[in-house]
Amino acid sequence: MPKYMTKQRKILLEYLERHADEELSARKIEAELSGGGVSISAVYRNLSDLEKEGKVRRVSKSGSREVFYLYTDAHECRESLHLSCKKCGKTYHMDSRCAEMLINSLAQNDDFTIDKSDTVLYGVCRDCKNGE
Repeated sequence: MPKYMTKQRKILLEYLERHADEELSARKIEAELSGGGVSISAVYRNLSDLEKEGKVRRVSKSGSREVFYLYTDAHECRESLHLSCKKCGKTYHMDSRCAEMLINSLAQNDDFTIDKSDTVLYGVCRDCKNGE
């Protein structure tokens, strides 16, 4: 059940909506929102609540103890498979035609249904692969 919409929660949700394709640390979020009166405790509390509500996905990277958060409640995120670069951390929406081909292939060949709202494929993006 969604929590009461406090001013801090509203500011955080607006920020997450603007950064829907980024994996963000709580510290980065707090640093960007501290001028608006959002405390680090409010960031952690709201991220925890949003994770329970299924609006945020917690992500940890291998070799790192830092936790990142990805906002998944934007409409385009709920309808997309995500590709996440292991080098730069950027998350992309997979081309919808390719995603549908993959989903259909898995459904037919392996009798497996993918939950698009909760699927991230990890690899290396074009920019990182080309050394940019």
